[in-house]
Amino acid sequence: MTSPKTAVILSGGEGLRLRPITHDIPKGLVKVGGKPLLEWVIEWLQQNKVTDLVIGVAYLKEKIIRYFGSGGKFGVDIRYSVHTVEGGTSEGFRLAISRYVDSPSFFALNGDQITDLRLRALHNNHSEGGSLASIAVVHPRLPFGLVEISPKGLCEGFVEKPVLRDFFCSMGIYVFDQKVLNYMPQKGDVERTTFPKLAQMNKLKAFKHNGSFITVNSLRELEEADETLKERKPR
Repeated sequence: MTSPKTAVILSGGEGLRLRPITHDIPKGLVKVGGKPLLEWVIEWLQQNKVTDLVIGVAYLKEKIIRYFGSGGKFGVDIRYSVHTVEGGTSEGFRLAISRYVDSPSFFALNGDQITDLRLRALHNNHSEGGSLASIAVVHPRLPFGLVEISPKGLCEGFVEKPVLRDFFCSMGIYVFDQKVLNYMPQKGDVERTTFPKLAQMNKLKAFKHNGSFITVNSLRELEEADETLKERKPR
């Protein structure tokens, strides 16, 4: 099955956990590894042959629109959908989809992650189901180390920032069918409104990713991501 070429990217949040950087810079333009976070996302989409992009903007939207323009210099076509910060991801996705997306299925994502996820594989997995949406998931890594303690209360070992193999977390990357709009409220977050409804209906599928996944949601994560990406660059 042909993989969609359309993606809706939300880049409208205030990035409160990245203050003071985001006082006058939108989160999508915060530099990590030498270039804006949203530029990493757009390049990854382009590499996955997803080139018809709708970016949902709100906070400091003019700066994002000015930087990326129509997308030509990045090898993509970009349109912009304005929503409110208060409306959450539900308003952001709902308005962008209803305004600009007419394909039966498409990708949707929060524009604050860097990954090597293959979108064709995600869509192929979605197409095998009958689900209205699919979520890419990954094993989470604890942001702190664990201490192994014996029954006698003695420290036996330390595990630095372990990966939790028994659990999964959302990557903020999805496949949506058009019918998902029927389950999106006017405001709120899809993770708390739309997805629980779809899960109850057995219409929400998960796709397990075992590769790279970098998030930039705090100053600490920004510093760690910056170091990781700089280490990857050829010397």
